[in-house]
Amino acid sequence: MMASVNKVILIGNLGSDPEVRYLESGSAVAKFSIATTEAYTNKSGERVENTEWHRIELWEGLAKVAEKYLKKGNSVYIEGRLRTDNWTDKEGVQKSGVTIRANSMTLLGGPNSGGAENNNQGTPNNAQSSAPKQNQAPRSSDPIPPSMAAGNDDDDLPF
Repeated sequence: MMASVNKVILIGNLGSDPEVRYLESGSAVAKFSIATTEAYTNKSGERVENTEWHRIELWEGLAKVAEKYLKKGNSVYIEGRLRTDNWTDKEGVQKSGVTIRANSMTLLGGPNSGGAENNNQGTPNNAQSSAPKQNQAPRSSDPIPPSMAAGNDDDDLPF
């Protein structure tokens, strides 16, 4: 069998507040869309912007962090994997779409970020890995404490 990689890295802005729901099992799931924009100048010298919308899905601890900290307009760094979803709509038509199931998320600042500035969190090098950091005190200027910004293990979350 050949090795494969399914990894997505996005930096974009939330189009709306996350929708968070809790399953009967108690698991939390958050869903929201982020926009990424590519800007360039075409051959005629006109500035062109193309915006792509990406559906993001967070589970467990990350979903709870999103519920508490993410708001429409926030800029976020997302790492995850692509998933194709299939469903039947209300009219019985088969539909499919791509969702990014995130395993790492970092709030970068921007509108509604609680007044926090970028604090050098805007670089991918400062994004949290999927393993939570232990025994690290959050800085008061961090919109999301580093110990809460990544991972799906809600045992390490302070709430």
